[in-house]
Amino acid sequence: MNKKETIKPEEEKVQTNNQITGLLKETQEEFAKIVWPSRQQLISESIAVVLMVILVATIIYLVDNFFGWGASLIFT
Repeated sequence: MNKKETIKPEEEKVQTNNQITGLLKETQEEFAKIVWPSRQQLISESIAVVLMVILVATIIYLVDNFFGWGASLIFT
């Protein structure tokens, strides 16, 4: 006989509630471990990300123009 068949519906609800309660407790414990950055860290790292995005976009733009120029020499 399968174990699932022997569990009563009331017991299954209790098991489900215990699982949900356990999940919420574990989630709360994980949130307690989070170390949030200071305002200064957040600002400086955000600026670094924006600058890197601008740099990479500029490099991609220049490479694209270079290959476009080369293609125009070859195919026209």
